[in-house]
Amino acid sequence: MANSSKETLIDWLRDAHGMESQAVEMLERQAERIKNYPEVLAKVQEHIEVSNRQADRLKQCLQKLGTDTSAIKTGVAMLIGNAQSLSGVITSDEIVKAAIFDYSFEHFEIANYRSLIAAAEQAGEPDIARTLKQSLDEELEMAAWLEQRLPQLTKTYLERKETAGVAEAKR
Repeated sequence: MANSSKETLIDWLRDAHGMESQAVEMLERQAERIKNYPEVLAKVQEHIEVSNRQADRLKQCLQKLGTDTSAIKTGVAMLIGNAQSLSGVITSDEIVKAAIFDYSFEHFEIANYRSLIAAAEQAGEPDIARTLKQSLDEELEMAAWLEQRLPQLTKTYLERKETAGVAEAKR
């Protein structure tokens, strides 16, 4: 049973490493296009660094278990991250849609880390569970930050859109 739990943990840690690689790709693409929202840009850039640290932690957990990340899972996740970020390029409301997606993705990551922690505990790996708790806390912080700012970000976007519309009508 413990061996099976450990193998499952390894598989899920590899999935999570791919998830963090996807997050980095997605956030890097977003950062290129949200210059008009400096507070959001700064937080996105900060979370890119956080996500890279989380990916490193996951890699360390895998190494502690005598294995490594999956190049295939990481590569596919990076492609998905790029594709997701490109979907916003053609919309004028990308900042709002990106924030909504990011908020949803944070909760996806939170759920993954909660499950990984339980799996690590079940597999008899309390050190790995403690390491994963750091990442869970960071994801909870980012989700709370987004939750707090999403209403105002939406209002700011709409105000800018209305102001731009008034300027267009005066031409």
